Amino acid sequence: MRKLLLSIVLLSAAQTALAQAWPARPIRLICPYPGGPVELSSRIVAQKLQEALGQPVVVENRPGAGGVIGADYVAKAAPDGYTLLMGAIATHAINPSLMPSLPYDAMRDFRHIALVVQVPNVLVVNNDLPVKSVKDLIALARTKPGQLDFGSGSTGSTGHLAGELFKQMTGTFMVHIPYRSSAPAVADMLAGRVHLMFDNLASALPNIKAGKVRALAVTTTRRTDFLPDLPTLDESGLKGFNLTTWWGLMAPAKTPNEIVNRLSAETLKAMDAPDARERLRNLGSATPGVRTPEAFSAFIEAEKTLYARLVKVSGAKPD
Repeated sequence: MRKLLLSIVLLSAAQTALAQAWPARPIRLICPYPGGPVELSSRIVAQKLQEALGQPVVVENRPGAGGVIGADYVAKAAPDGYTLLMGAIATHAINPSLMPSLPYDAMRDFRHIALVVQVPNVLVVNNDLPVKSVKDLIALARTKPGQLDFGSGSTGSTGHLAGELFKQMTGTFMVHIPYRSSAPAVADMLAGRVHLMFDNLASALPNIKAGKVRALAVTTTRRTDFLPDLPTLDESGLKGFNLTTWWGLMAPAKTPNEIVNRLSAETLKAMDAPDARERLRNLGSATPGVRTPEAFSAFIEAEKTLYARLVKVSGAKPD
């Protein structure tokens, strides 16, 4: 027993010493989704953390397997504050149900530091579809079961599962058409080959403003400042409908509290800086309400529960 207590004391002392000396060398921020908004956000946060911490913060892309490769790499990294992850809704809320052999545990293997971006999805329809509101769409879908289809960037994506929740809450049947990414899905909707999508706001906004698609509602319980006149699905009769696409900063489990708390504080400062806030806002993001590591963990747990239900209902399998 004495040996065990001594080991715990020594380990605690070692972790405290590590945290006090941190950071003494460059930090890597692993991005599982290169070439898009997750990488852009990673670079915005990395730049601000570098200024605050006085050490280089280098964004390193590790894509593959729907984000699993990058997330698993960080889960198995040393918990010393020098390897971080920009985790996302797929890696930590959807994949745990979608992929039964996931090589990491989304809760147990990570410290959840700060929610960086939350972007609503938008229900958009092809201009040729004779609907002007969510009520119209529900009525049309009920009179034509199986004749309407909705596209998404992949099976198990937020856009797919938003459609499944819509079907469940409205008692309608629409056919899901998965693509390899959202870009070809959007292209087919614009061309009239797909009736509708639950597209993320950053992607949908240019087409909405150009009049190329018709927006019916946002998927959050609050309206977006980018389209203040557009109602929410909750307002449109689907009470409690609340889905967002999100990503945030994470570290390996057992990273010392002192490091996690400092990273959390500096990330929140970075997000509140006017230049960073404007750049994140251009992605369609509102300032996340989650402001502590504990709240972020609770948020992820709730998201996991929601998407476990949607994955089960939809029967979604990995592509």
